[in-house]
Amino acid sequence: QVDRSEVIKSNLNPVFAKIFTVDYYFEEVQKLRFEVYDSHGHAGVGTHDDDFLGGMECTVGQIVAQKRVTKPLFLKYGKFAGKSTITVISEEISGNNGYVELAFRAKKLDDKDLFSKSDPFLEIYRIDDDRSEQLVYRTEVVKNNLSPIWEPFKVSLNSLCSCEEKRKLRCVVWDYDSRGKHDFIGEFFTTFEEMQKAMGENKVGARTWGQPVGSLWKIHRVYSFLDYIMGGCQIHYTVAIDFTASNGDPRNSCSLHYINPYQPNEYLKALVAVGEICQDYDSDKKFSALGFGARIPPKYEVSHDFAINFNPDNDECEGIQGVVESYQSCLPKIQLYGPTNVAPIISKVARVAADEERTKEASQYFILLILTDGVVTDMADTREAIVRASYLPMSIIIVGVGNADFTDMQILDGDDGILRSPKGEPVLRDIVQFVPFREFKNASPTALAKCVLAEVPKQVVEYYSYKAFPPRC
Repeated sequence: QVDRSEVIKSNLNPVFAKIFTVDYYFEEVQKLRFEVYDSHGHAGVGTHDDDFLGGMECTVGQIVAQKRVTKPLFLKYGKFAGKSTITVISEEISGNNGYVELAFRAKKLDDKDLFSKSDPFLEIYRIDDDRSEQLVYRTEVVKNNLSPIWEPFKVSLNSLCSCEEKRKLRCVVWDYDSRGKHDFIGEFFTTFEEMQKAMGENKVGARTWGQPVGSLWKIHRVYSFLDYIMGGCQIHYTVAIDFTASNGDPRNSCSLHYINPYQPNEYLKALVAVGEICQDYDSDKKFSALGFGARIPPKYEVSHDFAINFNPDNDECEGIQGVVESYQSCLPKIQLYGPTNVAPIISKVARVAADEERTKEASQYFILLILTDGVVTDMADTREAIVRASYLPMSIIIVGVGNADFTDMQILDGDDGILRSPKGEPVLRDIVQFVPFREFKNASPTALAKCVLAEVPKQVVEYYSYKAFPPRC
């Protein structure tokens, strides 16, 4: 158990104010489970005394990619918990947005109680672009007081107003009721901009006023990877598979393409490990799957950029499982040949990325995973293609399968020196990551994915920063 929310009494549609902070890693599948209980208050939440109302599982990647995830709650054994749902909303909390300290008080509130004074508390909601409201903060209850002064609190400007000073905020004052049936006292609307102006004026709303205290400053945004992902940027995943003869006859158990019913080969392990991460960031879950270095039907001419589903008009497969099935079904239909030319596939994906760049929006970024067993034979063309691709919304991952000498691949990686085209032009940014699979043979697939995808967030931010494309919204 990582954390638990506050208990909200007598409410079938609770909005929890508690924020759960989770470290986020793009290159990992981070699974979460949420469980909801009806608390009887005898001991800690989630004990045998409490009633289990339902649970839900998802990944951190799904939550940040969608910003707002609503899923049904399930009881044990996969049964739906009636029509119950849970909604999880994600926001990035980072150091570059700044924090503000706020203090609110109210004067001469309406008295909602017969034999005592109201017990007021304040809720602040941010109004998002889709007009939905997100609870930002809920104060403590001040007992028996019509002119309460609530404790000061700190909130990030990202949470308060998405770092937009003119964004509307709704502030609501309630009279607390122990049964959960709180009485509405009043509300007002404001913006962070108005709060700053009101610092010396002692009022923001007619009934209730807030005075920001502490330092207030102009925000200069430094956009992060999550800003782009949560702004709707999709990660499009393409896998390119080496079908050259050096892999060995797929019917032979020594072949790198041999399909063992009990153990996936290295090609399958690598494409699934990386694909399982990327799938959370692609809403349609369709992935391009290409092959190179084989003779393909019907004429059995050598191709270095064919769709492994043999549909030249649409090389996309349904989900990672669709890529696996297309790979397995294409093996008996092709003839492994050569040479190992990868420039055509880099150029093919680059053309799609170039079309995306013309939109001048941070809407799609492309990851090309190249799986190969040997030394690249079109090295000059490949270097040229990578230099061109470094100006586009694109990253390239190369996984070396088998035991070949991959020394040349280190040149493409660029970690030991800036990669240059044959004419000497340097890459705009380092977009290639090379990893030999043999280093991860005895490790889990997650270790491979973590290694090859670790640089992608930085590459995404570098590209959009260079282009000065802000997140969409």
